[in-house]
Amino acid sequence: MKLNRSISCAAIALVAMMPGTAWAVDVSFLTHWAPDTVAKLEAAAKTYSEAHPDVAITVRAVPFGDLLTTLRTSGGGAGGATIAGIYDAWLPDLAKDALVAPAPEAVAKDVTANWPAGIVSAASQKGALYGVPNEIDVYALNYNKKLFEEAGIAEPPKTWDEFLAAAKALTSKEKGQQGFGLINSWAAGVLHPFASLLVSNGGDLVVDGKPVLNSDQAKQTFELYETLIKEGYSDPAMATADANTTGPFLDNFVSGKTGMIIMANWWESALKAGMGDAFADIATAPIPVGPSGDKARSISYSWMTVVNAKASPEEQAAAWDFLTWLNGPESGPEGASAMADILISMGILPSRNSDVTALSGKLADPFLAGYTATLADAKPFPTVLGGQEFSEALQKTLEAMQFGQLNAADAQANAQADAEEILTRNAQ
Repeated sequence: MKLNRSISCAAIALVAMMPGTAWAVDVSFLTHWAPDTVAKLEAAAKTYSEAHPDVAITVRAVPFGDLLTTLRTSGGGAGGATIAGIYDAWLPDLAKDALVAPAPEAVAKDVTANWPAGIVSAASQKGALYGVPNEIDVYALNYNKKLFEEAGIAEPPKTWDEFLAAAKALTSKEKGQQGFGLINSWAAGVLHPFASLLVSNGGDLVVDGKPVLNSDQAKQTFELYETLIKEGYSDPAMATADANTTGPFLDNFVSGKTGMIIMANWWESALKAGMGDAFADIATAPIPVGPSGDKARSISYSWMTVVNAKASPEEQAAAWDFLTWLNGPESGPEGASAMADILISMGILPSRNSDVTALSGKLADPFLAGYTATLADAKPFPTVLGGQEFSEALQKTLEAMQFGQLNAADAQANAQADAEEILTRNAQ
């Protein structure tokens, strides 16, 4: 860390001595976080700038749905954001297009030493690290204990048969209540629960860069969705969501109109805000195991902060130094990093080893414990060229199933054909 800071200060000082240049280096940070979380990041940036008065840091937030587009259209230029938070699945395409800068050697050494190898790998391309990892997210079954009790369900389902039985018992047209909530209108929200059920059935989305949605395990997962929809256990009219508001999907779960969902740990804060004291009715459990699965599994995905490859050398140096500090154990309370403190405020799991140790008490919270218990068996979402396009194509197929436009067999065939074309084209 000290070596990186020395590099940063040297670069800034060099610019300051050049005729016609100002002392201050402006670093901008692009994120998709909500206003209260942005305020926490701004407070951390202010603390950093107090110790580094020659570096000014500003934060800009856009909705999640606009983040990648904003990064591509403005973040890749010299006048774009210096730092951006990205979903790791976007990294292969951003690195291929030279929009993000490889991490300096000092940063790479720090990250390699202090993060799990799988997280470091997800933040790397062709052996080069491209950013500093921060959050990791996994999926679990969230369920309403009060609704379970009313339906006579003693415990959360462990298998798909038990899952379907619970969904049936929880569904009531008279009450306007659905057994299981699917998501539409949001790519990751549609895809990740499906992928979590798939891997809990022993399957995969992609293996060695090639899609395997034509497997028997995938066939069974498409058929599970078909059953949920045909039997009326899932109502697409109650499913609209996005990453920022989560819309009717959240509203129906919060109001007790949905018995079960599969969702990521980060939405704990939205649940607490929406439910108040009724949040005590919510519990988490592992993803039910399918007929071809051997144990409960989940998809996992991670995020990272990257630096604009077209930013000036002094801006890049200041950005890497700030990120090293923000994610280091000296920036936050009681040995945790400032980034981890920000993440845990949203119910998000930090990924730095020392942060997991420092925040072990908070991570033992009953809601989050249901997620941390699944980490060891989680399968990372594939990071491949064309990953976002692949995700959006599968989203459309799954949504077509939700609205009765495709049966399971046709959905599986379409999904595999689309994935083969997209991943083959982008790999060239």
